[in-house]
Amino acid sequence: MGAHRIITCEADVTEGAAWLAEYDPRFAHALHLTGPLPLRRNKDGFEQLFAAIVSQQISVAAANGIWARLKTAKLTGPRKIMWASEDELRACGLSRQKVRYAKALAEARIDFRALREAPTDQVIATLVDVPGIGVWTAEIYAMFSLGHADVFAPGDLALQEAAKILFDLPERPKERVMRQMAEDWTPWRAVAARLLWAYYRVLKQREGVR
Repeated sequence: MGAHRIITCEADVTEGAAWLAEYDPRFAHALHLTGPLPLRRNKDGFEQLFAAIVSQQISVAAANGIWARLKTAKLTGPRKIMWASEDELRACGLSRQKVRYAKALAEARIDFRALREAPTDQVIATLVDVPGIGVWTAEIYAMFSLGHADVFAPGDLALQEAAKILFDLPERPKERVMRQMAEDWTPWRAVAARLLWAYYRVLKQREGVR
C-alpha cells in the first residue's frame, strides 16, 4: 500500500494536507472549511484493540461505562483476560460474543512491537485473522495507532458521505468504489481520511447531514 511513511507529528499531517490540496482543488476547498487537521495518534497494543471490540455496535457512553468497569476489575490486559471467567467479564458488561472475541484476541498473542515495523497489508491481515476484528477496525488501527500515512477505511460511512458531497457524486460510493478513488490519494490516504472526516463534521454542523 504505497510508501511506508509514518505520521508522527502535526507537521506530517500538514504536509499531507498540502499535497492533497495541490493535487485536487476540491480537497483545497474542504481544507479551507475545516482548518488544520488533527494529528489523531493513539497508543498501540492489546488494550487499543480490546477497547475497539468493546465499543462495537454500542453507544460511546455505554462503551465508556463498560471500559471503566473493566479497568476497575483490572481486566484489560491479555493475561488477565485469558484467566478471567466468562461470568467475570459478563459482570463488566460484555456480551457473550464479546467475551469470545476478547479471549480470542488474548489468545492470538499478537506481536504488537513487530506490527510497528510491518507494512499495512500485513498489519491488516494479522488483525483480521482474530475473530471480532474486521477490516475497518484493522485499518483504523493502522491509521491512528501505528500512524501509517497511506491507509484508508473505504467502508466508513462518514467517509463515503463526505466523498459523495465533496466530489459531487450521484450517490454515496460503495466500499469498492471508495477504495478505487482513494488509490489516487497515495501516498497520503490517511490524511485524505482525516480531511474527509473533518469535512463531514463541518457539513453536519452546517446542514444537518445525518
